[in-house]
Amino acid sequence: QVHLVESGGGLVQTGGSLRLSCAASDRTITRYAMGWFRQAPGKEREFVAVISWYGNSRNYADSVKGRFTISRDNTKNTIYLQMNSLKPEDTAVYYCVPVSGATMDAHPVWYNYWGQGTQVTVSS
Repeated sequence: QVHLVESGGGLVQTGGSLRLSCAASDRTITRYAMGWFRQAPGKEREFVAVISWYGNSRNYADSVKGRFTISRDNTKNTIYLQMNSLKPEDTAVYYCVPVSGATMDAHPVWYNYWGQGTQVTVSS
């Protein structure tokens, strides 16, 4: 089974930047659109960003548009999320998963799969 490992999270001040990575154990994810989701304490998991399998189409949640950039390197089986101008409300655990398409209503396509995620904490 393919495993996805998220990394790059940490503690940063408001206005700071982080770059998250999502590394796959094999090339399976190169066939999928990939999405980033996040879950803050006491809240539902929410969509953040999505990228098509080829990388030519992207969509973002309104809350991160203009601040976050999703990208991928299929030669490295890795998805990235560059996060700039971070705000305290971006504090959450961030996850990457294969999704149904590069659209705003993308949903995960691997049943009940979520990796360990990476914690992002933005201090005010």
